[in-house]
Amino acid sequence: MEAFCGSRFWDPNISVHTNNPDLTPCFQNTIIAWIPSIYLWAVLPFYLLYLKHYKRGYIVLSMLSRFKTILGVLLWCVCWADLFFSFHELLQSRTPPPVYFVTPLIVGITMVLATVLVQYERLRGVQSSGVLIIFWFLSVLCAVVPFRSKIIAATAQGQIKDRFRFTTFFSYFALILIELILSCFKENPPFFSPVNSDPNPCPELNSGFLSKMTFWWFTRMAILGYKRPLEDKDLWSLNKDDTSSIIVQQLHKEWDKQKDEWKQKEDVAYVKTSNHVLNHVGDGPEEAEVLIQDKRQHKEPSFLKALLRTFGPYFLIGSFYKLIQDLLSFVNPQLLSILISFIKDKDAPSWWGFLIAALMFFSAVLQTIILHQHFQYCFVTGMRLRTGITGMIYRKSLVITNSAKRSSTVGEIVNLMSVDAQRFMDLVTFLNMLWSAPLQICLALYFLWQTLGPSVLAGVAVMILLIPLNAAIAIKTRAFQVEQMRHKDSRIKLMNEILSGIKVLKLYAWEPSFQEKVLDIRKNELRVLKKAAYLNSLSTFAWISAPFLVALTTFAVYVSVDENNILDAEKAFVSLSLFNILRFPLNMLPQVISNLAQTSVSLKRIQQFLSHDELDPNCVETKVVTPGYAITVTNGTFSWAKELKPSLKDIHLLVPSGSLVAVVGHVGCGKSSLVSALLGEMEKLEGHVAVKGSVAYVPQQAWIQNATLKDNILFGQQHNEQKYQNVLEACALKTDLEVLPGGDHTEIGEKGINLSGGQRQRVSIARAVFSDADVYLLDDPLSAVDSHVAKHIFDNVIGPEGALKGKTRMLVTHGITFLPQVDHIVVLVDGKISEMGSYQELLKQNGAFAEFLRNYAPDEDIEEDELTMLEDEEVLLAEDTLSNHTDLADNEPVTNEVRKQFLRQISVISSEGECPKKMSTRRRVCEKKSAEPPQPQKIPTEKLIQAETSEIGTVKLTVFWQYMKAVGLMTSLVICFLYGCQNAAAIGANVWLSDWTNEPVINGTQHNTSMRVGVYAALGLLQGLLVLISSFTLAMGGINAARTLHAALLENKFHTPQSFFDTTPTGRIINRFSKDIYVIDEVIPPTILMFLGTFFTSVSTILVIISSTPLFAVVIIPLAIVYFFVQRFYVATSRQLKRLESVSRSPIYSHFSETITGASVIRAYGRENSFVCLNDLKVDENQKSYFPNIISNRWLGVRIELIGNFVVLFAALFAVLGKNSLNAGLVGLSVSYALQVTMSLNWMVRMTSDLESNIVAVERVKEYSETETEAPWIIEDKRPPEDWPAQGEVEFVDYSVRYRKGMDLVLKGLSLRVKGGEKIGIVGRTGAGKSSMTLCLFRILEAVKGEIKIDGVRISEIGLHDLRSKITIIPQDPVLFSGTLKMNLDPFNKYSEDEIWKALELSHLKRFVSSKPEKLEYECSEGGENLSVGQRQLVCLARALLRKTRILVLDEATAAIDLETDDLIQMTIRTQFEDCTVLTIAHRLNTIMDYTRVLVLDKGTIAEFDTPSSLIASRGIFYGMAKDAGLA
Repeated sequence: MEAFCGSRFWDPNISVHTNNPDLTPCFQNTIIAWIPSIYLWAVLPFYLLYLKHYKRGYIVLSMLSRFKTILGVLLWCVCWADLFFSFHELLQSRTPPPVYFVTPLIVGITMVLATVLVQYERLRGVQSSGVLIIFWFLSVLCAVVPFRSKIIAATAQGQIKDRFRFTTFFSYFALILIELILSCFKENPPFFSPVNSDPNPCPELNSGFLSKMTFWWFTRMAILGYKRPLEDKDLWSLNKDDTSSIIVQQLHKEWDKQKDEWKQKEDVAYVKTSNHVLNHVGDGPEEAEVLIQDKRQHKEPSFLKALLRTFGPYFLIGSFYKLIQDLLSFVNPQLLSILISFIKDKDAPSWWGFLIAALMFFSAVLQTIILHQHFQYCFVTGMRLRTGITGMIYRKSLVITNSAKRSSTVGEIVNLMSVDAQRFMDLVTFLNMLWSAPLQICLALYFLWQTLGPSVLAGVAVMILLIPLNAAIAIKTRAFQVEQMRHKDSRIKLMNEILSGIKVLKLYAWEPSFQEKVLDIRKNELRVLKKAAYLNSLSTFAWISAPFLVALTTFAVYVSVDENNILDAEKAFVSLSLFNILRFPLNMLPQVISNLAQTSVSLKRIQQFLSHDELDPNCVETKVVTPGYAITVTNGTFSWAKELKPSLKDIHLLVPSGSLVAVVGHVGCGKSSLVSALLGEMEKLEGHVAVKGSVAYVPQQAWIQNATLKDNILFGQQHNEQKYQNVLEACALKTDLEVLPGGDHTEIGEKGINLSGGQRQRVSIARAVFSDADVYLLDDPLSAVDSHVAKHIFDNVIGPEGALKGKTRMLVTHGITFLPQVDHIVVLVDGKISEMGSYQELLKQNGAFAEFLRNYAPDEDIEEDELTMLEDEEVLLAEDTLSNHTDLADNEPVTNEVRKQFLRQISVISSEGECPKKMSTRRRVCEKKSAEPPQPQKIPTEKLIQAETSEIGTVKLTVFWQYMKAVGLMTSLVICFLYGCQNAAAIGANVWLSDWTNEPVINGTQHNTSMRVGVYAALGLLQGLLVLISSFTLAMGGINAARTLHAALLENKFHTPQSFFDTTPTGRIINRFSKDIYVIDEVIPPTILMFLGTFFTSVSTILVIISSTPLFAVVIIPLAIVYFFVQRFYVATSRQLKRLESVSRSPIYSHFSETITGASVIRAYGRENSFVCLNDLKVDENQKSYFPNIISNRWLGVRIELIGNFVVLFAALFAVLGKNSLNAGLVGLSVSYALQVTMSLNWMVRMTSDLESNIVAVERVKEYSETETEAPWIIEDKRPPEDWPAQGEVEFVDYSVRYRKGMDLVLKGLSLRVKGGEKIGIVGRTGAGKSSMTLCLFRILEAVKGEIKIDGVRISEIGLHDLRSKITIIPQDPVLFSGTLKMNLDPFNKYSEDEIWKALELSHLKRFVSSKPEKLEYECSEGGENLSVGQRQLVCLARALLRKTRILVLDEATAAIDLETDDLIQMTIRTQFEDCTVLTIAHRLNTIMDYTRVLVLDKGTIAEFDTPSSLIASRGIFYGMAKDAGLA
């Protein structure tokens, strides 16, 4: 080097051991000058490769770019001026050393390269170049050294030696400085890039390099979120590469490749075997074995490979960052050891200290930036994974076969999308730990070994012993979680039932029994929670004490192994900081591995789902059809799955174009299957199917989307007002629109929840009619609607004169009325077509069809007798009337029976509808639980269901106060005190350690080491103990709070008046019981635990630093202010983003489950693509709020960690400044504390944010625990006598009532008196106030004025339970709860078994119950699904018989439940309740014709009240009704 430079290369006396350091000219001219060049040339090949793939159009030449180029050329000139000057000197025969030729040449060429890069980047559309920014930064950094030394030299000598080089250097320095500043600005967006029509594009794309590194581009949103709560419109659109359409397409391509490879392998295996078989006929078995082994090697196409190929490369960039960050994290402990030795060495020049402090800061900042880049890549990969998997599953669900769909329930498939895709997302974040953790552990151990030698192994042993402990705790916790989920599910299920049947509970006064049941489950749930809390406090203990125990064992072993082992500050604190690095990977590894295991299960499930068979799109021919026919099936055999036996055999069917074909047959003979086969939904085993043109399909169970009514009918077609109105008219939907609150813009709930069955079916038909297809397949659409509506629809839509005339229609039906009007009838028997032909032909044949008619229709002659007195024959023959009475066809004289039935059927219809026009509304009124008066449509302001309010803005302090009260104020104080103590103990231990390290060394040993170790251990263990106690106290406090909050909520909900439940959707109340209680149970306590932990750690760090270097207090204040602002900005924004994210998530899943249930309809109408787009849109909407959420965490992380880095910088700086007054132990203590603070600061903000978002749950639960309640259940001093009411006389005095405040009166000034034992029938049109009267008796509705007396007692003065338990009601819709039959009859266990059996016998259930093995313990499923409607009605009768009170209210079921049951009930009531007062709300007049008196209500007032005979004689309203019913 000497010859090359012409002077010494390195001289420690000039450079190191001096108070005014400088580098030798040789070193400056070589190494320092070459660093930037070496960097640029090293990066160049990779960078060019990157630029080649980076296509965003080019950027127009701007002033900025011109300046950069001109400066670059100038720089090149300056460098080469030096070169030519050297040649000039050579000619002058002053031979300069070679370095003066080499360096300018290298630097000059590098400058040319940089200038060319500027232009090349511009052409590739790079707006801001990281590579060049770093290059210019390095150049400036490296030029600072010669800059300083040239000035020092010039001032020292008083003159300038080498004038020319001096001048060129300063112009060089000025130019690179300007280049650096210019390169920080970004160029304009590229030209010709695809036109971005986004109203709100993501600023990340166009942001500069520095802005990307520090996430500065997010600041705008943070400020906006701080000013006002963010809304949907504030969110940025997704980057192109993150959208569903692109990601799913890529993933799909890779997955298809995997499937193709697999198919080829399969084929190869297959070919191999066939050859073997041909060659060797004799030895079969061996060859067969070969085949089996061959098959096994490649089971199925690998979804994992597809994922890796799609997302792997992007993810690897993140892994690369992680690697650099891991290496960097070990720099600071090394610098700490240098700093401590510097403090010890009193003669060292102070600039060393400043250099160390600066290096510490620099390395920390670099680490921060790189770590967050790594996280950014990981999270975005996770996000893309979720998008990709969701999209794939959705697309697959539209094409899987029915057999595949049956193998997994809708819930399971939705779980694939929600849970399993989420698992991938969670795993990806920490996936790099798989290699990074072992790497960190090895490096840490290596450095520890260097510091402390073999005694490190003792500490490592402790760490390894803690791993199984943690694993055991984790396994046990998981078991508890599963158990607790079970309790939670059963509690929610019970709550759901209670809320759906709350009205019945109120009417029967059964609330206490059910409250008991809920609290019982809750007790178990909290018991499990408590156990989990014990475990959690153990694991917290392990987590916090681990580093201490490790340090303790290591130090103890180290000092006791050998007398001469001295524990000095350097060793102690460096090893402590290394142990802290070890803590994270050791804890993460087991977690990552268990996550990996879970995810691999998810992967298998997803792969299995994606490998299911798909429907063959070509099994139904749509192009070529025999001329003149619209549907042809020849020799068709179909089954639901390849392995099942065929459900349709040898089908030959030719349907002429434009004809109407009816398909009839008994239940289960394959009618629906035939329709499915024509749609291509079944497996075609053999034969040929062709359907000409487009298809419209109406399924048996109407499929309704969660959209407006109009959207449901249009179903993606262009809107055409004229046609639309005609369709509504034809499908009898006009009247319904008048009833719906928003007309055809009414939002229809999931599964069409707010429409009655008949309305749903009519919407489904309207959708088909509007689609204007060529072929209509109608799968029994008429059985769900009322008979007169069925006639209307047949006449106006399906029939020969309907809207669809001229189209090909295939109608599956049970209704025999319509058969004479169809062109052809196909009769199916057991999956075969038994006969075909027109109505007349088939009657003549007297085959299966004739028998079908006989079964479904009563005797001909009877029918004719009856029909003479009725105008409207179709009304009668609703097929369900007589379906149970097949015996009518026998030739007994049953005319009377039939007659009664007919009358019954007619009276149902007539008593309800005022005029035929309104008939269809009847159905929907009775389906609203309580017959609410139809609200006038004019006032849209009074909405029935108020929108739920989402909390906005900051959480009030009162909520925290409420939570503290729920925990207990004393407990709260104790918890804080314990946390303080535990941190005091920790500081104590470390201060003691620093004191120990300063113990003077006497002849190579330290004294009283055993005392030192003992105290250190005691303090550390005390800390551990306090951690254990405090986390346990906190958990107990949390559970107490959870218990009190839930109990209050439950108590209030049982006492809430019925009107609340009418106006609040059950889902919203259930949400309080599930989601919010879950948050209070399981989310808030750990969040508080983390928050307190990090808060106290941060405070103790600052205290330690201030106590060792008091100057630090000055810096605290500005840092704290910055911290506070960042925290406020982040919390406000992040909280709102989380809300938006969770709001936009549920539509994905509900849309998905909707799609799965309606897949056949979507396919029939050929709407797959638009549904896929819709799903993509919903996923993108969700990711739109998820992406800024990730970024907000990165933004926060970078800013908070910078504050932490400043803490490190100042701690080190002040230590250097106060070097003379400080000992090494204190410096080690304060700097090692400072190095840990970043983590705590970061988590503290996150926890604040989480706490603020979750504490809202307390507020929501509180809100519903404080709604107004109904009157008390029991008023002690007003209790009625035991045998009250003895007579059962009821009196209304000038009684008025309304449903809710602000609504009209439903009953206006009623006054009437019913004597004990009278039987009163109550009749009236819909909305006349019949049901309201009964509700008033039970005080479900409270009087506005007037009163009701029962046996002279005013019912408004006694407790509700005293009242309700003394009156019995048999409600309209029988409600059963899941549980035993005994529980359903007698929830309080008041009655003996004999009494219950007696009641069952009287209610005709005894035979049914005793036939069941469990007898009274027979389990009823939810809502009594496993009993028929009739049986449920009888159970309600049994309840009434058991209670046997003096007053019975009978609310007749509106819908014609089967008439047998009805007769049984009427008979029992007549015999068993002879001496009781019976009030019957009648829908069929014949049931009350023999009552004492009849009360006719009209618009809430009494119209008529007298005996039935005198009412008929007086020819009033009642007479009209009776006449309609054919009774007068």
